[in-house]
Amino acid sequence: MLPKNRPPTHPGEMLLKEFLEPLGLAQAEFARHLGWPYARLNEIINGKRGVTAASALDLGEALQTGPEFWLNLQRGWDLWHSMKKHKKIPPVPKMAAHQVTA
Repeated sequence: MLPKNRPPTHPGEMLLKEFLEPLGLAQAEFARHLGWPYARLNEIINGKRGVTAASALDLGEALQTGPEFWLNLQRGWDLWHSMKKHKKIPPVPKMAAHQVTA
C-alpha cells in the first residue's frame, strides 16, 4: 500500500540508510564491489536515477535481498509520483457493464 501524504521511500535512500551506513560501507567501495561506475550508484542513492531490473539483480545478489525488493521500492516510488500528476480517465462505457472480478 502506498502512503497517501508522503512519497514512499526511494530505493536509493533505503540502500544508503538501511544497508550501506549500517554496514559501514562507502558508496565508492560498494560501487567497486558491484562493478558499477561510482556515478551510477550515487545517482540512485540521490534519487536522480531509478533502479532497473539489471540494477535490482545486482543489488539483490550483493545484499541478499532478492531483486523484487528493489523493484517493488522503485515501483512504489514511480506509481506514487505518477498518481500525483495523473488525470482521471473514465472507464469505457461498455467495459463498466462487464466488470471482471478478480
